[in-house]
Amino acid sequence: MTELVVIGLLGATLDQGMGSGRWNNWRPTVALCQQEDLLISRMDLIYQRRFTRLADQVTKDIASVSPETEVVLHGLEFENPWDFEEVYGQLHDFAKAYPFEPDEKEYLVHITTGTHVAQICLFLLTESRYFPAALIQTSPPKGKDRSQPGSYSIIDLDLSKYDRLAMRFAQEAEDDISFLKYGIETRNHAFNSLIERIERVAVRTNDPILLMGPTGAGKSRLARRIYGLRQAKQRLKGPFIEVNCATIRGDAAMSALFGHRKGAFTGAVQDRKGLLCEADGGMLFLDEVGELGWDEQAMLLRAIEEKRFLPVGSDKETGSDFQLICGTNRDLQAEVARGRYREDLLARINLWTFHMPGLADRPEDIEPNLQYELDRFAERQGRRTTFNKEARNGFLKFATSPDALWSANFRDLSGAVTRMATMAPGGRITVDVMKEETERLRRAWQRTGSGPDDNIVAQVMGQETASQLDLFDRAQLAEVIRVCQKSGSLSQAGRALFSVSREKKKMRNDADRLRKYLSRFDLTWEIIKGNS
Repeated sequence: MTELVVIGLLGATLDQGMGSGRWNNWRPTVALCQQEDLLISRMDLIYQRRFTRLADQVTKDIASVSPETEVVLHGLEFENPWDFEEVYGQLHDFAKAYPFEPDEKEYLVHITTGTHVAQICLFLLTESRYFPAALIQTSPPKGKDRSQPGSYSIIDLDLSKYDRLAMRFAQEAEDDISFLKYGIETRNHAFNSLIERIERVAVRTNDPILLMGPTGAGKSRLARRIYGLRQAKQRLKGPFIEVNCATIRGDAAMSALFGHRKGAFTGAVQDRKGLLCEADGGMLFLDEVGELGWDEQAMLLRAIEEKRFLPVGSDKETGSDFQLICGTNRDLQAEVARGRYREDLLARINLWTFHMPGLADRPEDIEPNLQYELDRFAERQGRRTTFNKEARNGFLKFATSPDALWSANFRDLSGAVTRMATMAPGGRITVDVMKEETERLRRAWQRTGSGPDDNIVAQVMGQETASQLDLFDRAQLAEVIRVCQKSGSLSQAGRALFSVSREKKKMRNDADRLRKYLSRFDLTWEIIKGNS
C-alpha cells in the first residue's frame, strides 16, 4: 500500500489548546489524523519555533489518536508571517530541500492552517509542482459538538482532469481573440498567430505595446480593442485617448501632450490639461509615434518611466498613470541609427512589439473583411446591401490578384465597399458597379506610383548619400523605390519589378532578388516603407 504523507503548517490559533479541555475544540491538524478513511503514515509539520510547546503538544495528541502516524517537526522562523516574499521564499527553500519520493509515496499539502499568506504560498508551490502533491482542506464538524474530527476534501490541481473547466478557459481565450479581431473569421495563419500573442500580452501585462505596420493596416482599431479587452478584465478604468503625432508639431505638440499654463506662449489664454493627464487611469494611444520631435521624445520618456512631467510654462510637475500603446509605419531602429529617434525611448516602448501585415499580404482575409465592411455600411446607413454572385466573385478575383496593391490597406477596402454599396441599384451590387470600382482603384494606384520624383531617393537615403550615386543608378533606384512604396510586400514588389525575367527562371525568388539589389545601396524593405 502506498504511504501517505501530509505536509502542513501548525495553526498557532486553530490548533491551540492545552489541558484536558482541548479535546472539546476542533483542531485541524489533529482532526486530520482522526479521519477514519485517511491513513496518514507521516505528518511533516512546519512550525515557528516560538510555538515549540504547542508543536510538541500537537505531536503527542496525534500519537494518541493515530499511533501509526509519524510526526516530523520542521522549525521555520518568519519575522513577519504576513510578508509574502519572506514566507514564499522560506517555503520554497523547504520544498526544494525536501526528499520527495513521488514514485513510492503519495503527498498531500494541508492548507487549512497558517496565515492566509502562507496558505496562498502553499497553493502556488503545489500548483507549480514544487510540492508534487494534491491539496487537502479540512472543515469543522457541523453542529455544536466541536470534539468530532469534521470532514476533509482533496483538491487535485491537474486541470487535465477537469475538462469542463479547461474548456471554459479555452473558450474565454477564443472569445478574447475574436473580440480583438472584431469577430472577423480571419484565415491568414500568421495574422491569427499574431493576434493570439497580442491577446496573451494584453490580458497579462500593462506594459507599453508598439504596433508597427503600414498606414491603414488597422493599428488604431486594434489599439481600441486592446483597451476594450483590458477594460473588460478590470485592468483599467480610465478613458481611451488617441492622438496622431504626425498632426502636431513644436509648441502645439508639447501643449497637446503635456498641457500648458496660461501665458506659456502666444495664444495660451488659459490652462490646458494635456492628453497625458486626460489618459490618467486609462490608455493613451500615440499613433505615428515616430513623428514626435526630439523634445517631445525626451518628455515622453520621463512620463513613461516616472509618471511625472512638466506642462509647458509650469515650474510644478504633474503626474499621470496611464497605459501606453504606440503605432508607427516607420522603422524606428533605422531612425535611431540616423539620429532621428531616441534609443532610450525606443527601448521603453518596444518591450512588446508586433508587426501588423498589410492587406495585400493577407489575400485570404479579404473575403471575410469584405463582409465585415458591408455589415459596417449597413449599421451606418440603416440599410443592407449585398453583391450578386457574379459581382462578388469578380471583385474577390481582382482583390486577391497582383494588380490589387491595397496601398492604403483597409482604408482602400472600406472606401471601395462604401462607394459600391452607395451606388448599388436596389441594394444589390452588380457587375457594372463592381467593374467601375475596380477600374477606379487601378487608376488611383497608378497615380500614386507615377510621375517624376527627383527627391524620392534623397528622401529615403539622405541628400548627401544620394548625391554620390551615378545618374543611371539614381534613376533606376528611384523607380524601384516607387514600386516598393506602392506594394504591400517585398514579394509583391519583386513580382512587379521582375515580371518579365522571372518567367525565364526555374526558381523564382523575386523577394530575394530585390533584397540583394537593395543591399547594394544599404537599403532594406523596412527603410523604404518607413519613408513612404
